[in-house]
Amino acid sequence: MNPSDLFVLRAGTTPLLINVPHCGTELPPALAARLTPEALTLADTDWHVEKLYGFAAEYGAGLMHARYSRYVVDLNRDPDGKPLYPGADNTELCPSRAFSGNDLYLAGGALSDAEIAERRRLYWQPYHDRLAAELAAIKARHGYALLLDGHSIPSQVPRFFEGRLPDLNLGSNDGRSAAPALAAAAEAVLAGAQGFSHVHNGRFKGGYITRQYGRPEQGVHALQLEKAEICYMDEARPNPYDPALAAPLIAVLRRLVEAMLAWRP
Repeated sequence: MNPSDLFVLRAGTTPLLINVPHCGTELPPALAARLTPEALTLADTDWHVEKLYGFAAEYGAGLMHARYSRYVVDLNRDPDGKPLYPGADNTELCPSRAFSGNDLYLAGGALSDAEIAERRRLYWQPYHDRLAAELAAIKARHGYALLLDGHSIPSQVPRFFEGRLPDLNLGSNDGRSAAPALAAAAEAVLAGAQGFSHVHNGRFKGGYITRQYGRPEQGVHALQLEKAEICYMDEARPNPYDPALAAPLIAVLRRLVEAMLAWRP
């Protein structure tokens, strides 16, 4: 497989790269044949997040997003299987259960260690090689790099959290993945977003990508923003995008991008 088939990358001209690792919907045919009917709906996709950031080029920001489903491999998980949140219910590098808790694979279709390692080699590693290279190129041009990792999730997922999730969930790995002033500027935008609730380093502090690439001391600053899908789409299948509903959220995301680009180390 050509690594460029795994993602779409539109390079920018500013220090900011927006990355969307969970919007992919492609499945290898051999894998699709082993999945349950529920799994084939790809319910745990970060639906339409790449559309929400479709304005990136207007600001000179780069935009990278995955083409393959997180059911193939989760690009935002540690390649060695280290859990993001020790003691909590964590999804794996190659998920075996949906967010609903139901099995993804038909009976007898469970993954072997060898298959997990092969998916890591074929899908996970090339994506991260390109992401790392793009961040390095940005830093070489500008002296620093900014990474905004874009995600979404249904507003209620009992498997992972009680009740309804806040609309806008900013993560900075408890302040370790970005300069405090940058994280504060981002949070100020969310706090001022009328009609939206927000939290900083709440249930979602930032996944593997935020934690791995966010190295403020080395000039790379990373933030994750997890958005409740109810803010911009119908959460029921077939998960239609609602441009009118999404418009206020996109306005917030524009202000977030503006604030990140206005910041200087």
